[in-house]
Amino acid sequence: MVASFGPVALAAVIATVFGLLPLAISALLAPRRPNVVKNSPYECGVETIGPTNVQFKSHFYLYALIFVIFDVEALFLFPWAVTYTQLGLYALIEVGIFIGLLLVGYAYAWRKGALEWV
Repeated sequence: MVASFGPVALAAVIATVFGLLPLAISALLAPRRPNVVKNSPYECGVETIGPTNVQFKSHFYLYALIFVIFDVEALFLFPWAVTYTQLGLYALIEVGIFIGLLLVGYAYAWRKGALEWV
């Protein structure tokens, strides 16, 4: 049983090496000359006016996440809708469960106040 995982372990080692090798090579070969001009922040090639750090509210991240969830839901529902007549009752029940789970998540986000615009 353990011998059958040999190719998987080999692929994991190769993937790790291919990921870490370029990082190690760039750390060895990259020049270490910090330059004040290159390290200064800029906006479209123009020196910044005022503070360069902007505070970003985390609520916008939640809105984006919920949008992505419902976008993926639409992506999964489209093939089902195209072949609806061929799938039968079992597929209708599965889609009902899928939409139900997403509605439970939506209700949870609404109840926690994640959707309130502040």
